[in-house]
Amino acid sequence: MPTYDYECGACGHAFELFQSITAKPVRKCPSCGRPRAMRLIGTGAGVLFRGSGFYQTDYRSENYKQRARAEKESAGAAASKSGDGGTGKATPGSSTASNGGSSGSAKTS
Repeated sequence: MPTYDYECGACGHAFELFQSITAKPVRKCPSCGRPRAMRLIGTGAGVLFRGSGFYQTDYRSENYKQRARAEKESAGAAASKSGDGGTGKATPGSSTASNGGSSGSAKTS
């Protein structure tokens, strides 16, 4: 059940009321007793998603999980064969495309 904000048009008293969605708006102000209370239009409350079940990956099929596991294992085996330990980092003294292929230091005049 939502909490509605009300404000009295006569005395200016603002209050909140916990009501059912189907309940009619309250007209009588609890402060002055006049029938001038009006329900305010608010932004509403934020929606909170708690627990599992709210992400695309929560309900993956078993077939998908098995393929992903096999792919991960084959990628790990390929990385260990390449000699970099699966890190993707070059070993010291090796030239890579990121440094332009030069392994020496630049000369200054």
